[in-house]
Amino acid sequence: MKLPVSTEWLLHCATSLAQLETGGTASAAQLAQYFDLPAAYLAKQLQALVKAGVLAATTGPRGGFRLARPASEITLLHIVEAVDGASSPYECREIRKQGRGALPAEECRTPCLIAAKMADAHEAWRRNLAATTLAGIVAELPPSAPPRTRQRLTGAAGATGVSGAAGAAGAS
Repeated sequence: MKLPVSTEWLLHCATSLAQLETGGTASAAQLAQYFDLPAAYLAKQLQALVKAGVLAATTGPRGGFRLARPASEITLLHIVEAVDGASSPYECREIRKQGRGALPAEECRTPCLIAAKMADAHEAWRRNLAATTLAGIVAELPPSAPPRTRQRLTGAAGATGVSGAAGAAGAS
């Protein structure tokens, strides 16, 4: 399975926002500069996370993007589905019924075994993403990472709390 590059961008942006102080924001321009990404395109992609309720956007001098709920409540699956949807990347077209190798109809009464295995793999992937929260990701970062991210992303130094992740280190 290959996901669009924007999925990587949004996973990293959301993880960076999870490292800010509670209520802290970063603009699309700050995030784009932080990761050396095209700001206009990133801003459009971030809106998908706002629409999905993962991020909240505010305007004004201290405006920007922030997590819409605690990092312990946002999973990687929420982010991936906001950008890429929930459908399986595999679509069985029943080629087992075509061509010289076509199976008789009576052998095709049950779902295609390959389609079933691909569906199992997709569900395992979804379960893993659903079990991984932003708080869990942040908890696994080196202790120096969140303060460095805050400083380099927004210029803010200070406390080491993780946005919405207090007490949620084990929520991965």
